[in-house]
Amino acid sequence: MTRYADVHSHLSFPDFDSDRDKVISRLGEAGVELVIDPGTDAETSRRSIELAARHEFVYANVGLHPGEVRTPFRPELFDELAGLARADKVVGIGEIGLDYHWPDHYPELQLEAFREMLRMAVTLDLPVVIHCRDAWPDMLRVLSEERSSNLRGAMHCFSGDLDIARKCIGLGLKISVPGTITYKNSALPGIVAAVGLGELLSETDAPYLSPVPMRGKRNEPAHVALTVRAIADCRPEPFDAVTEALVGNARALFGIPETWGRS
Repeated sequence: MTRYADVHSHLSFPDFDSDRDKVISRLGEAGVELVIDPGTDAETSRRSIELAARHEFVYANVGLHPGEVRTPFRPELFDELAGLARADKVVGIGEIGLDYHWPDHYPELQLEAFREMLRMAVTLDLPVVIHCRDAWPDMLRVLSEERSSNLRGAMHCFSGDLDIARKCIGLGLKISVPGTITYKNSALPGIVAAVGLGELLSETDAPYLSPVPMRGKRNEPAHVALTVRAIADCRPEPFDAVTEALVGNARALFGIPETWGRS
């Protein structure tokens, strides 16, 4: 069976509370052997850890999403997140980053939080999972300033152009490709074709961003197969080589051995 990895899926979100078991059954039937569930604050990070503890093929990230940065931080917040990041089956720091799309987005607080979380990842030697929306100049500047020999990770739901993709790769980040690669006028097909296969990851960002032909419906990890097919359509390698590379890239980045996950 063809196997897949979904490196970014909010499977622990309430969107799946009514039928999570069925969603998990479908992802298994689709060949998804690895799902990484990111946290967006302390509470959702706990839920990610709890979900990972219940399912061998689910792994957790601990993060503070820029959309959650609205008021001055509780003094103990980053210590709390660092403690959660030491839990079993936590394989990354994320979802973290910068998002300047909405009014009143607290850019200075976002920058402070982003730097703190990057430094936490370096201290704990964990990869980062980064969200960026309408903030590429600051994103690239901060990543350059915080650059470290063990700072690596994934640029989640990549939305930049080819030049930005190459800069991210140069900073130690993989390009994580969601279902938007299937959307009309997406820049992702050209980017996926231009960078090395070893620099790519596959994700859903479920419950968001369902690929065509599921667009407009709730996304779920099984749909990563549609995204991987779109990635493979842009590449010169055989389909099986692309699928195996994407799984291998995910396992290598997040330190998940082949013996861990759905067998």
